[in-house]
Amino acid sequence: MGFRRIHLIAVFLLGFLWAQSAPAQNLQDRVIEHRLKNGLVLLLLERHGFPTVATSIRVKAGGVDELPGSTGLAHMVEHMLFKGTKTVGTRDFEKEKPLLEQIQKLGNALDQEERRGNSAEVPRLKTELKRAQEEHRKLIVKDEFARIYGENGGVGYNASTSKDLTTYIVSLPANRLELWARLEADRMANPVLREFFTERDVVLEERRRGVESVGSSRLYQEFLAASFQAHPYRLPVIGWESDVRWLTPEKLSRFLQTYYVPNNAVIAIVGDINPREVIDLIEKYFGPIPAGPTPPPVVLEEPPQRGERRVQVVFEAEPSIYIGYHKPNIPAREDYVFDVIDALLTDGRTSRLYRTLVEDKKIAYYVSTSPGTPGARYPNLFVLRAAPRYPHTTRELEEGIYAEIEKLQRELVTPRELEKIRNRLEVNFLRGLRSNSGLASQISYFQTITGDWRYILNHRRILGTVTPEEIREVARKYLIPENRTVAELLRPKRSDGPKP
Repeated sequence: MGFRRIHLIAVFLLGFLWAQSAPAQNLQDRVIEHRLKNGLVLLLLERHGFPTVATSIRVKAGGVDELPGSTGLAHMVEHMLFKGTKTVGTRDFEKEKPLLEQIQKLGNALDQEERRGNSAEVPRLKTELKRAQEEHRKLIVKDEFARIYGENGGVGYNASTSKDLTTYIVSLPANRLELWARLEADRMANPVLREFFTERDVVLEERRRGVESVGSSRLYQEFLAASFQAHPYRLPVIGWESDVRWLTPEKLSRFLQTYYVPNNAVIAIVGDINPREVIDLIEKYFGPIPAGPTPPPVVLEEPPQRGERRVQVVFEAEPSIYIGYHKPNIPAREDYVFDVIDALLTDGRTSRLYRTLVEDKKIAYYVSTSPGTPGARYPNLFVLRAAPRYPHTTRELEEGIYAEIEKLQRELVTPRELEKIRNRLEVNFLRGLRSNSGLASQISYFQTITGDWRYILNHRRILGTVTPEEIREVARKYLIPENRTVAELLRPKRSDGPKP
């Protein structure tokens, strides 16, 4: 297929997606931004295709906001906010309250005795805690948030925690938006940490199954811990097991009071709305929630890396490899250049690494890149990840990757290749705007991370100005051995038989 035909197809796709995504043409004018007196930022986009709305609440609180000894707090808070409030998830909060206090006292005492190794008190405290928890269960309503949303046509009700932020999403019929506002404002203002010790065990089991028992997850954990020596990007979002095991309700309460305040949150609502009415609705339910002190920024900086770091994880799983290079974050010019390098190397079947390693040499099952791992709020990593095709090894794959990087450092990207990349990035961007949920996700994310949702518009414009010379210079500056961390997942070596 000739370049002209590829270019025409790209133009056609752009035109089609542009037509399907009217907000992309005038997003600048159509997004309405409203800031409440308590600091909460509200972003609205009126879109009347269907009588539905997509909502996204972003809280600028993630794994990066934790310290060693308290890792897993942001993720644990996300779990606990599904448990309800003083009015949701309870049959009678006044009766429930003294039981919650008793459970917290017994659970803390049990933790203290177990850490001391005092086996004499542990059985008694376990028995008393179990009895109190059984009594408490009679007063709670399980999963009431999910039930209410489900009964009112809600779909996609979910939450997630990353290094940078925590997100709560749901899509609803447009005539149920006031119900959503009432529920979510109540959750922000009046969360109740019920079933804390039970949920802590759930998170520990989630860690065992999702991290300790999965080779790729263990490799990623070790990779980040080696890549960052000082910065909290090195810490796992789910938390270290020893930290999670001893998390307390008091620690969670302090985290909530520090970060779950209106002035640290962004709400995006996209769909069949009347913006003036929605602003009044948000003012009514979220406006009375008092602002808190500005949450503290992360001041710890990662020192420059002075030499290659290598780690190996031996695990019974298919081998794979991570290669990471330190780089600046948003809004540095180099961050935009890395977005182009990312697309150049692994975006699509004609990308350089896919074509060379997967299709031509057939030494890789897959190869991918990420221009901002593990987050975007602070300086991060450009990461390459790949898995060798048997009988090839991670070392062969590594050398193949370095050969392509050296080519980037040596030769200028051709104008034709750069144009294809720009078209592909534009298509990917427009695809993300086709749904209400995609739009709500995009504008809320960049408002939270950069302080201005318009970054997504500037990003497209600046990407178009990246030059072949810049790509080569950035590759020469950052994609160098002394700035590199390599993590390999290897199978255990098998012995040939018992030794005499």
